[in-house]
Amino acid sequence: MTKITGTTKLLGVIGHPVEHSLSPIMHNAAIAQLGLDYAYLPFPIAPENLQVALAGFVALGVTGFSVTIPHKQAIIPLLSEITPLAEAIGAVNTVTRQNHQWVGTNTDIVGFISPLQTTYHQDWGQKVAVILGNGGAARAVVAGCHQLGFAEIHVVGRNQQRLTQFRDSWEHSPLADNLQVHTWDKLAKLIPQANLLVNTTPIGMYPKVDDSPLSAAEMAGLPKGAIAYDLIYIPQPTQFLKQAITQGAIAIDGLEMLVQQGAAALKIWLQQENVPVDVMRQALRHHLGLN
Repeated sequence: MTKITGTTKLLGVIGHPVEHSLSPIMHNAAIAQLGLDYAYLPFPIAPENLQVALAGFVALGVTGFSVTIPHKQAIIPLLSEITPLAEAIGAVNTVTRQNHQWVGTNTDIVGFISPLQTTYHQDWGQKVAVILGNGGAARAVVAGCHQLGFAEIHVVGRNQQRLTQFRDSWEHSPLADNLQVHTWDKLAKLIPQANLLVNTTPIGMYPKVDDSPLSAAEMAGLPKGAIAYDLIYIPQPTQFLKQAITQGAIAIDGLEMLVQQGAAALKIWLQQENVPVDVMRQALRHHLGLN
């Protein structure tokens, strides 16, 4: 455990609710390994208290914090600056104090693409990505797929109006060129084309562990050797990934994305490149009973 003293610097995560967050486990494990005088705490902040909470963080000298649901977009107008990356995604998940100002960025893209880059050395320029869901998480995945160079990026949702808004939000971005949106009834045509199939919806998350965003019949069209990626990390594997594995797909769960986006945030706060990613991953696996 990190020893708390009068000189301990504060980091944390804000959300509502935030009790379920695993971020304190991995960040405090890394801090302890590095022997630094920091502590990472969960801060439950209701939406109506967001502005006053930021003022409180200034008074307390908080170094930086992670941002989770429902604050990733709401916090943007309260920050002095956001990086072009966060602006492109339209969401902030990492905030740091720089020159007496709050600066926001987004490390979800780094988290998402990291296991794809390190494990699968492919020419993504010839590949097709199919993304289930069109919420905040899908925005980071779309940007990540664009960064990897996917030839086609297809986003599938259930609400045509929201899909149209999603597509229009990228109108002035280079991503608009290879981004298409579709309603759920087009899945039968899309899934057989998918080299990467990503679930960004919360369907299948604990406690509804028997649910999947796709029926067995829909998943049956997934090509053998395709990559199925679920952003959910509890349970392991999800029903979605079980279905995909049955079809001969390669499975990636959300735990590595959680670790890698957290490591990227820690590098920003500590202003150092070397953070113990293995320690962070191991702390989470131990906590989840996966060792």
